[in-house]
Amino acid sequence: MPSVRVLVVEDNEPFRQVVCSMLEARPELQLIGRVSDGLEAVHKAEDLQPDLIVLDIGLPSLNGIEAARQIRKLSPNSKILFLSQESSVDMVEEALRLGALGYVVKAHAGTELLAAVEAVSQGRQFVSCGLSGHKFTDAVDAQVPDRICDEEALPSLVPRKAEITPCHAVHFYSDDALFLDGFTRFITAALKAENAVIVVATESRRASLLQRLQAGGVDVAAAIERKRYIPLDVPDTFSPIHFAKVVGDLVVEAAKGLGGEHLRVAAG
Repeated sequence: MPSVRVLVVEDNEPFRQVVCSMLEARPELQLIGRVSDGLEAVHKAEDLQPDLIVLDIGLPSLNGIEAARQIRKLSPNSKILFLSQESSVDMVEEALRLGALGYVVKAHAGTELLAAVEAVSQGRQFVSCGLSGHKFTDAVDAQVPDRICDEEALPSLVPRKAEITPCHAVHFYSDDALFLDGFTRFITAALKAENAVIVVATESRRASLLQRLQAGGVDVAAAIERKRYIPLDVPDTFSPIHFAKVVGDLVVEAAKGLGGEHLRVAAG
């Protein structure tokens, strides 16, 4: 793929650094700017005329929706990929109606961002797969030729399923409540699939997770008895070397207990 000039617009500095690091790791992507508010994004887009703009919605000075509306006039050839914590259908429809080609929910950035960047760069629409069950075609410009999500044929930035060996999913959470909700769903799904889960957390976090799991109908006591749910305290595993040893031994033990040809152990 030819070099793609990318402008990143994100007001949360730590998250912006993560996004920029992911993009800079790809030689085919050229990061030409990073800004933190919507008004500055409009000016930068006009000056730089980037090929692709990765744009947040909740921005100071000018929100991402309004910024995109102005950018479409001042830099009409720039493709827009929204990266936002907003996951409402109405918001996605509004973003696509403006002419954006992609929409990724921040919590899924670790697994979807690079796929979305390549799809949008090639003129294809990308919508987070958590939203892909909704019909957004009426909200999209006629310029959009087709639509994908990361469950379909994955772009070359992401390994094809046949090429995947060990797999590490990465999710981003904007606050503690969303983290606990997301991690609870992750653990629940892993246990229902008869996988083993190793949870390294503080006592208060483990208590919160336990409460949410039990409220969701998960028999945590039975999972612990069967060595499917293995809780560890952070202070007991804080040293990197000790952590690798303790968790490594537990992964081996849990995998043996699972049996079968293809073993999966989830560690959070």
